[in-house]
Amino acid sequence: MVNLKEYSNKKVAVLGLGAENEALILWLANKGVSVNLSIYDRREASALEDKQERISHLTGGLSINWQLGRKSYKSLKGYDELWRSPGWPIFCPQIQEAIQSGGVLNSPMNLFFKFCPTKNIIGVTGSKGKGTTASLIYDILKLANYPVFLGGNIGVPPFAFFDQLTEKSLVVLELSSFQLEDLRHSPHIAVITNLYEEHLAPADPLNPNYHKSLADYWLAKEQIFLHQNPEDWLVINKKLSSWLDKKHCPGQIKWFGRLSWPSKLIGEHNQENIAAAWAATEIVGVLPVIAKKAVANFQGLEHRLQLVGEKGGVRYYDDSFATNPDSTIIAIKSFREPIILLAGGADKGNDFTFLAKTIRSQSVKAVILFEGEASPRLKDSLLSVGYPPEQIFLASSMDEAMRLVKEYAKTGDVVLLSPACASFGLFKNYKERGNLFKQAV
Repeated sequence: MVNLKEYSNKKVAVLGLGAENEALILWLANKGVSVNLSIYDRREASALEDKQERISHLTGGLSINWQLGRKSYKSLKGYDELWRSPGWPIFCPQIQEAIQSGGVLNSPMNLFFKFCPTKNIIGVTGSKGKGTTASLIYDILKLANYPVFLGGNIGVPPFAFFDQLTEKSLVVLELSSFQLEDLRHSPHIAVITNLYEEHLAPADPLNPNYHKSLADYWLAKEQIFLHQNPEDWLVINKKLSSWLDKKHCPGQIKWFGRLSWPSKLIGEHNQENIAAAWAATEIVGVLPVIAKKAVANFQGLEHRLQLVGEKGGVRYYDDSFATNPDSTIIAIKSFREPIILLAGGADKGNDFTFLAKTIRSQSVKAVILFEGEASPRLKDSLLSVGYPPEQIFLASSMDEAMRLVKEYAKTGDVVLLSPACASFGLFKNYKERGNLFKQAV
């Protein structure tokens, strides 16, 4: 039984009404907890009508004070706790001032770990592959008849299924670096897929969080295992051996590499994801025959090197989730066929040198760049490594990009949407970008 008495009449600032904080608020209302909540969000009320309507019908003892818009949070002093959404930077002056004044920084994920009735939690993080790996783990455990739930950064807030959990449940959580950076708990099995330069500059105006260096980024990732006990496990990619200081690892370590089991997933990176998923489920006690069957049946995640169609002998792949150069390099190297690459977009401050060299050395026959602050830099990088300028094109929309594709694509080609950049500007997010691509195909 969860004891929520400590939160009775507490004064709490909810920083960002994302899915996690909304699910937590709805859960607390269902429990009848009398908490005084001030909800801060950079968005205006018109953008939050649905969420406000759901919360306005709450019963229980919650007191709600709405503070919306960009100028709504000049000060966060005077609160007992701050419940931070992952997109809200810890280093923002208002949070630091509130902490110095005695406020406790908290988050829905911290509270989930604190109150969760089961300790059988598998947490998955990494620059790329964490969603695929978490989903593979979930599918393997489900096929093995474990009572398993999947949530976290993958889009399902864990408080949405909290009341279905028992001591015997297994929970698989995809955890981003922004969920981890202030986490004071670690899962029983922690999985780290890889580490690339990512989130080192603000990209999303509504979620401007970022890490100030690659070292800071790793420090955030480390939280997934720093609070473990000796009976816990860290499952980690062999490629990260130089990053891991074993003195900082309280639990047992299990390394993984690649696993070439039969699968619908393409690319060497997915062989690593499969190896990570098997390593984690082997610890749980799953038999190899069951894991192999689950992997063979796994369809992959949307917008991750997803085959969306074949027209006239041309195959079209949606890899819109590739928002950094390393991910696009991996995608390009997954094919031997001639590639027409759709790339570019909002600038995250990444270096495009190695991506340009990969495009130059691999069979990329044309590059179509979406309008965005990063695209001129990517074009300059391509030209600097000798990529032919006549094979570089600019597009101001998905429709324009696809018109160019139709001109140049031939039987046997691959059209690959793998932007290496954030989507903001032409598109709302990577999902909209991928969906528009699929519609165009």
